[in-house]
Amino acid sequence: TAIPSPEPEVVTFLDAHNELHALTIDPNVPKHSYDKSLFKKKGQKMTYKDSTYKTSLGIDVSSHQGYINWNKVKKDGYSFAFIRLGFRGYGKEGSMNLDKYYHANISGAKKAGLKVGVYFFSQAISTKEAKEEANFVLKNLKGYSLDLPIVYDPELITSFEIIEKAGYKGIVYSNLMWESAIFDLAKLTKYPIWYADYMDQPQTPYHFMYWQYTESGKVDGISGKTDINICLEKK
Repeated sequence: TAIPSPEPEVVTFLDAHNELHALTIDPNVPKHSYDKSLFKKKGQKMTYKDSTYKTSLGIDVSSHQGYINWNKVKKDGYSFAFIRLGFRGYGKEGSMNLDKYYHANISGAKKAGLKVGVYFFSQAISTKEAKEEANFVLKNLKGYSLDLPIVYDPELITSFEIIEKAGYKGIVYSNLMWESAIFDLAKLTKYPIWYADYMDQPQTPYHFMYWQYTESGKVDGISGKTDINICLEKK
């Protein structure tokens, strides 16, 4: 008698609009081993205290934040930043655009002593456009050294390969809606995950290294709201 296949494991989650969805867990994608009950938010700052992981807090910013006093950000307890390098515009012939605060932000963050990575907001609809975006990123990184990976739309594997051949590391930005309905995470396991979820605890069963836990944080040195992230690294 044939042994029946085990029933797929399903978890439910809430999206940004508080609507309930289901995710069928892919057994080929590594799960995280975090104890969700150890995530505690104190004011603007998320903590996670156990003997296995060391944590740090950081922000991700673009021209939407305007001028940033990076010394104040550092003094407020944030040690890393992902900075938008640029974006592709909408439309049939989406233009390539450098974030107008990119140079000021990457220079200011590094001068203040933060670890820095960059991200590019992609609208590529072909391999050709993906390559164009990757080369645009590399061109505008000249003269800067990065401490953290380059963040890209995860569907653009071609872009990641170009980035890695140039000596940089890639990282996947994700959320549970994308993980459940769009991405084939089993093909992306070589990349760290930067996970976005604004609930009190991360809902994903899958491993992630960075958790963007709020999009409406208040950080000294920045007027208005900003995204805040916690990084978890094994000791």
